[in-house]
Amino acid sequence: MLHQVKINKIKTNNENPRFIKDFKFQKLVQSVKEFPEMLKLRPVVVNKDMVVLGGNMRLRACIEAGLKEVWIVKAWELTPEQQQEFIIKDNTSFGEWDWDVLANNWDTKEMSDWGLEIKAFGDNNAREEWVDMPEFEQEDAMPKNRIMVTFRNNEDREEFSKLIGQNITEKTKSIWHPKLEKDNLKDLRY
Repeated sequence: MLHQVKINKIKTNNENPRFIKDFKFQKLVQSVKEFPEMLKLRPVVVNKDMVVLGGNMRLRACIEAGLKEVWIVKAWELTPEQQQEFIIKDNTSFGEWDWDVLANNWDTKEMSDWGLEIKAFGDNNAREEWVDMPEFEQEDAMPKNRIMVTFRNNEDREEFSKLIGQNITEKTKSIWHPKLEKDNLKDLRY
């Protein structure tokens, strides 16, 4: 059942293995300030000792935002083992984003403001992910346009690798074009 309580009655869970740092935490604080109604829809889950089982970072963001009260759900019936299981399951993301739907139906800036990390090839964040890859050793080696292919399983990826005649590296489990002498990169694009 949903209850509103004084924020100082709730204890953060020091054993919660998930955290948000720096910039992303500040985005969460800003989100709490701009849309506090969401906290009633996603309340903090507490045990009978008022220790957070779910919503540890939301609670910290509420404290940082200066809120005096917060919405909670009491999960007092859970055993200690169930509490541990809940903490992990509550912090596990099973779903994936449908990037086509997001790209065609949502505003990129708003999604970014709401905390969704959107990376596009060529931006600084995406470039960091490509460092140490065989084709990325030179400063301007990354082509401006890339095609990413996602596979349902390893068999599909291996079949595609054979089809195009490229190896899957052990480090990345991805397909890369080796930099060969006199190799024209534009001839390697598909």
